[in-house]
Amino acid sequence: MENVRTSSTQAVWLMVSIVLVALNLRPSMAAVGPLLSAIRGEVPLSFSTASLLTLLPVMAMGLAMLLGMRIALRIGEHRTIALSLLIIGLATASRLYLDSAAGLIVSAVVAGLGIALIQAVMPALIKSRFAENVSLFMGLYVTSVMGGAAIAAAFSPLVLVQTSNWRIGLSVWALLALAALGGWYAQRSAVPPSPEAPTPHQESFFGNSRAWMLAIFFGLGTASYTCVLAWLAPYYVEKGWSEQHAGLLLGFLTAMEVLSGLVTPAIANRSRDKRLVLCVLLALIISGFCGLILSPERLSLLWPCLLGLGIGGLFPMSLIVSLDHVDNPRRAGGLTAFVQGIGYLIAGLSPLIAGMIRDQLGSFEWAWRSLTAVMMLMMVMVLRFDPKAYGRHLR
Repeated sequence: MENVRTSSTQAVWLMVSIVLVALNLRPSMAAVGPLLSAIRGEVPLSFSTASLLTLLPVMAMGLAMLLGMRIALRIGEHRTIALSLLIIGLATASRLYLDSAAGLIVSAVVAGLGIALIQAVMPALIKSRFAENVSLFMGLYVTSVMGGAAIAAAFSPLVLVQTSNWRIGLSVWALLALAALGGWYAQRSAVPPSPEAPTPHQESFFGNSRAWMLAIFFGLGTASYTCVLAWLAPYYVEKGWSEQHAGLLLGFLTAMEVLSGLVTPAIANRSRDKRLVLCVLLALIISGFCGLILSPERLSLLWPCLLGLGIGGLFPMSLIVSLDHVDNPRRAGGLTAFVQGIGYLIAGLSPLIAGMIRDQLGSFEWAWRSLTAVMMLMMVMVLRFDPKAYGRHLR
């Protein structure tokens, strides 16, 4: 019994530390949108250039994701995550002293590299440590990721109001990385070694058509997340809202993402077939974008609510469907690293395209229309995710 209690305690401490780590994976991006008007007041940024603050870290996340599992195999999961938190913290803290667009972009890219290494390691770690409840714990992890975005989006404008300094609003989140680093080191002795010995060679999924389909599905779904994260607050600031209220609206959307990220995987865990859940989530996102297009200021809380519930559930479910394809934790980690790597490269383009649309047409509404069409395409893709065929696609 003593061993069981010890194992349970280890699992709890590990999950708490994973939550603390996950909270650091979005503030470096989520804090930018609500503060963009203040940043543009001091730093010359077009909307296309400002999109690079989201695009480049996401693209860096995609490229680094493809190498993340290899690094983890060499230096170990614990050291990889500790190193990544240090990178995120230093990149975020550096923003206190930056006064150029180039400096802001470099800090965003460096933070993106640290984020990618963590995101490459976590799915395999969760599948190996919590094999009986992968959907539930993946939901908790991804929900914490979105929770970090919610906190940053809601509180960065408040920091700006209190300090009259957008640099503090961007850099204060380094404290969160410091807390996570302390928590991760505090429980390092409680982390049991991976039950599976590392393999010297990581399997390549570049030649597998199903892996590419999963990556494209994840990328298109994440495109809606990154685009909303970058441009929802500026969209409402253009409608006459203050930065603080627009930031709180983005914070409300991300709070809905957190709620959906917790509830949706728990519901989906009851069945191996996730297609109905995925279709409902996509329908919610489509409804939210239609609301932003047709009536953004009437029922202004409803559209972010629908978007948040849809995006918040779709993000973890895209990874869970990928994990369901493979039973072996190490191989599943390699697959999710590939899916996220290619997916983030796809998703990273969406803020730039939306920013270019805004510069050319003077409105974000055509970006919302384009994303609506993308979500409809994803509904067609969902029909291919029959769990009976998983083994055939990824032997």
